[in-house]
Amino acid sequence: AAQRNNLLTDPCQSKTRTAPHETQCDAYYECFDGQPYLQHCPNGLVYHGKRSSGLFGVCDYDFNVDCSPTPERSYAQVSPGQDDPCDHPHGVVGDVQYCDRYWECVSGQAQLYDCPNGLVFVGRNRGIADGCDYPWRGAYCLAKGRAGEKARANTPISTEHCDWLYGIFGHETSCTRYWTCWNGTATEQFCIGGLLYNEETHACDWPQNVQGCQKHPLCKDDPNANVPLGQSCERYWSCQGGYPRLQRCPATLVFDKISRRCVNPPTEDCEVPPPPPPTEQPETQFRAGGGPPRRGSPTRTRQQVQEPSQQQFVEEVVEEPIAEDPRQRPNLALSRPRRPQPFNLPNIPQGAIPINFNNNNNEGPPPQFRPAPIEGAIPLN
Repeated sequence: AAQRNNLLTDPCQSKTRTAPHETQCDAYYECFDGQPYLQHCPNGLVYHGKRSSGLFGVCDYDFNVDCSPTPERSYAQVSPGQDDPCDHPHGVVGDVQYCDRYWECVSGQAQLYDCPNGLVFVGRNRGIADGCDYPWRGAYCLAKGRAGEKARANTPISTEHCDWLYGIFGHETSCTRYWTCWNGTATEQFCIGGLLYNEETHACDWPQNVQGCQKHPLCKDDPNANVPLGQSCERYWSCQGGYPRLQRCPATLVFDKISRRCVNPPTEDCEVPPPPPPTEQPETQFRAGGGPPRRGSPTRTRQQVQEPSQQQFVEEVVEEPIAEDPRQRPNLALSRPRRPQPFNLPNIPQGAIPINFNNNNNEGPPPQFRPAPIEGAIPLN
């Protein structure tokens, strides 16, 4: 059954999560709290309606969906002067008349596509979305073999802070901020390092290159003053003709927020940085003649003992346990206990193996018991 072609007065009336668009196969509505929000499938896909079975969420290839072609992306006859995408090695060519459209060969037929609103065609597998990119990143709209630029087939679709659904646009009240728009959703961005947003390059630039924002907000009171940088004690802004430049005080100096210059600490906001704590290292006592002390001699360790009256340090000698000379050690082998010996059991059956029992009274090697040899057997040793 066909998905649509009937006008939906209230697409979210059936309490569904998504609903088809009235006329476009690649558009649909998402329902939140009963309110419809227009969405678009990725380039080349159409609305499917079943989230679990679609290629990309609720979107799928058009040959898997019973839907009539849409006005924005449809099969069409290649106009005179237009390159046929099916004759192109990559199967994709730009439109000869509009820079935000391109042709793609699908199943041996030329299909016309529109770039996302605000973008222009730049080539297959290029750009930020579906072979399309921002128009100011290159001369993509220059017509080959003719003067001037190619026009855009799509009109701007504006949302809050966005002139087009996709693009980068200046802020309404600030020269240091701008908006990045993706599918109509605006995200506020900030220029750092004393830069301003340049409407011509769509990027942050030096203030002298930005028309209409010659005086930076940091330097509005005095175009040649120094301005503190937050709570920093070493860095500050140096305004030069209304343009701020980030500076750093020389070593050992801090920025004074009252005099607006680098001075010796301390100041009202910045203290003298404490010196690093000394690292304690053990002191080694060397014997006369140089070299470390011999084994068996006491090691001297310096300890600080503070007298309440004299306030001086006294050196003490602390005897630490040192291993004795191994030549003076007792022979431990002589004092080791002997190995447990088996009982002398005179009445052991022939061929039995005795069990060892501890018997400290027996001396000498343990007796050997061997079973009687079997007649005709060859001994191992």
